[in-house]
Amino acid sequence: MLLLLHPYIRISNLTTPKTRHNFGLIPRSYSKASSDSSKTQWQLFTAHLQHLIATAPTDTTYKLFYLARHGEGDHNVAEALYGTKAWDDYWSKLDGDGTRYWVDAHLTAVGEQQARDAGLFFKKQFAEEKMPVPDTWVASPLMRCLKTAELEWAALGLEGFKPLIREMAREVMGEHTCDRRSSKTKIRAAQPEWLIEEGFTEEDELWEAEHRETHAEHDVRTQKLLEQIFGNEGKNAGVVSLTSHSGAIASLMRVIGHREFRLATGGMVPVLIKATKL
Repeated sequence: MLLLLHPYIRISNLTTPKTRHNFGLIPRSYSKASSDSSKTQWQLFTAHLQHLIATAPTDTTYKLFYLARHGEGDHNVAEALYGTKAWDDYWSKLDGDGTRYWVDAHLTAVGEQQARDAGLFFKKQFAEEKMPVPDTWVASPLMRCLKTAELEWAALGLEGFKPLIREMAREVMGEHTCDRRSSKTKIRAAQPEWLIEEGFTEEDELWEAEHRETHAEHDVRTQKLLEQIFGNEGKNAGVVSLTSHSGAIASLMRVIGHREFRLATGGMVPVLIKATKL
């Protein structure tokens, strides 16, 4: 069972400088062993997280997720232009409008800058607040997420940065062509050094033109994604970067029992999750 622990991390939509206050961490004390006044709040929290992991029962562990939504994509611009109703009813089912092309939508120039800004934010947090660097990176296979993760993280030169591309991290599937992924060959060409999970098919076998995934269907595969991450990364890997989508992050919130929370393009949110094997 997956649970959200609270109040260790406050949910914050980190989209603008005004809301990027220490990545949402609430100042507080922990155990006496982790309350050194010379430490930053993130150092204290990290020590507490490591203590939770080290002392948890064999069937229980904890992971801190840095959840990031991709930057603005061509499909986001089109939806804003035509309105959500017209987008859902008509435009989203086409490949483009003659000016824009949004099948497996790419980032706009604005979206690319949002990703770079997010990377600068993380760089500052790591250097000044001693926020823990991810142990592992996971990304949706859609092009807008691959580029966002690249622009956010690659320039930081972090040791061990080699994201794992996972199918289950995708956006709501079906009908909208922006959510139909490219072939494995194209994904490999876009990110030749990254890892692709075992069993990843050459062509997209999950997207359906006539059926839009329901919340219940999406939540089933989000549960599977979390089980993959917790099972694959081992008990002692405590920090995970997940670059995904608004709908995918909302699904994750539902699965862990938190209120649904939607991020703006380029937004980020930290979430601490406790996983117990049933």
